[in-house]
Amino acid sequence: MKIAVANDHRGHNAVEQIKAIIAQLGFECLDFSTSGEQPVDYPDTAWLASTAVSDKRADRAILVCGTGIGMCIAANKIKGIRAALCFDELAAKLSREHNDANVLCLSGDLIGPTMMRKVVETWLTTEFVGGRHLRRVKKIKAIEEGRDPREITTSQ
Repeated sequence: MKIAVANDHRGHNAVEQIKAIIAQLGFECLDFSTSGEQPVDYPDTAWLASTAVSDKRADRAILVCGTGIGMCIAANKIKGIRAALCFDELAAKLSREHNDANVLCLSGDLIGPTMMRKVVETWLTTEFVGGRHLRRVKKIKAIEEGRDPREITTSQ
């Protein structure tokens, strides 16, 4: 699996840890990260990594900014992206199982290294369960296409 990573200046330290976790799990990293403390606008790097997922150059992406909120908002503007902001393992697990989230957004300021590792490992190793959740993901896609999600009535 190929994982795109990106950050702004406040997510630099966290993204370095994340790149190491990706390598330890045996996945490939597509690196859009920035280095140092020079200010970087999060929409720029969120766009780079998220479009890599949208264009199928990467399977998933992990984005880090100060709170994770800005990255999540920016990523979710891109067609085909289902970005989830996660602060714990349960949210990471459910974002994959129920929502088939393809972008994980994290806070570089609010999550410590131990929890960051747990969240990233959980998110990268959890699969989408489908079933009734597939219908809901299809409804999200319908909204993205400007259609009424109520048109989607089955998982097929």
